[in-house]
Amino acid sequence: MSSPLQRSRALRVTPVEDRRDLRRFLGVPHTIYRDDPAWIPPLLLERREHLSRRNPYFEHADWRAWIAWRGTRPVGRITAQIDRLHLERHRDATGFFGMIEAEDRAETFRALTDAAETWLAAQGMRRVRGPFSLSINDESGLLVAGFDTPPMVMMGHARPYYGPHLETGGYRKAMDLLAYRLTAEAQPPPALRALAERLDARVRVRPLRRRDFHREVAILRDIFNDAWSENWGFIPFTEAEFEELGRNLRMLLDDDFIQIAEVDGEPAAMAVALPNLNEAAHDLRGRLFPLGWLKLLWRLKVRFPSSGRVPLLGVRKRYQNTLLGPALAYMVIDALSGPVRRRGIRMMELSWILETNKRMRAILEDMGAEAYKRYRVYEKTLAADGD
Repeated sequence: MSSPLQRSRALRVTPVEDRRDLRRFLGVPHTIYRDDPAWIPPLLLERREHLSRRNPYFEHADWRAWIAWRGTRPVGRITAQIDRLHLERHRDATGFFGMIEAEDRAETFRALTDAAETWLAAQGMRRVRGPFSLSINDESGLLVAGFDTPPMVMMGHARPYYGPHLETGGYRKAMDLLAYRLTAEAQPPPALRALAERLDARVRVRPLRRRDFHREVAILRDIFNDAWSENWGFIPFTEAEFEELGRNLRMLLDDDFIQIAEVDGEPAAMAVALPNLNEAAHDLRGRLFPLGWLKLLWRLKVRFPSSGRVPLLGVRKRYQNTLLGPALAYMVIDALSGPVRRRGIRMMELSWILETNKRMRAILEDMGAEAYKRYRVYEKTLAADGD
């Protein structure tokens, strides 16, 4: 018969089945990161909405979630997802895991990934890849370098032991994603500026036209899906997903934080800048009530954060291997620089960039950007039933 001490140390994994479980699931990171000065608690209201059936992602995906326990204490969590759009596009029997957080014990990571892998294999998946929270178009990858600085809005954080524990469980690198930072003092090389000036007669860069908001959102989606269509792991934004994103951008952003470049009158490139919501919410402990929303509103509308992020940047595929490609990328980023500086933003993160996207990396580095964080996507082959 086990002793009370043994029972308190015993590890078990249970599925998330109701609202009470979900509340505990969302609370796990607060235990893992309570002494990590770089971690910023996500807004619980936003996280609950992200995992609700109202998220358009669930129109084409199924998911499950689990919590790891030691006695009555939650010590880890994980999700598993199957995205039908990914399977239709890539036909690779790949499922995903995400939102993984856990104590510094290999057995906890193994128990969590075993739960996700077992469910995915039962659905016919032959490979697992992640972490994604929940899609490659959301938070992607596990932080493996850059632990000493807080994550930007819609980017993840992790403890340094996460990667080694996953690797002990058989996970291997599939792809690295880079986050670049660009300071207000950075200057592009004269050649890039001169190229943009020569194209001035053909290219016009303009801010979002709010009066035609729905049409503008459709243009942004069309450019993004075309620009990223050949990238590793790409899944297109659905119309419903981008409309949801557009509603959020409409509340957060002024028109000049969204820039569209037109070549001979046709939309060809775009970039979107976000104020760093994490900086504004760093001391709210994830809660907007009772007074957190007032602090957040003040910091976003009056004081404004000193940092921001460019989460969406794209140049149409037909221009990517021409001289117009780097010029268009430079021009939409440069068009954002004035508005963000006027709001007091001194540093912008451009993320994420595939490590294999050498063209975009060269453009950013020519503009003075520095790769300062690295996120890793892992994968593992799953055994077939009966193996």
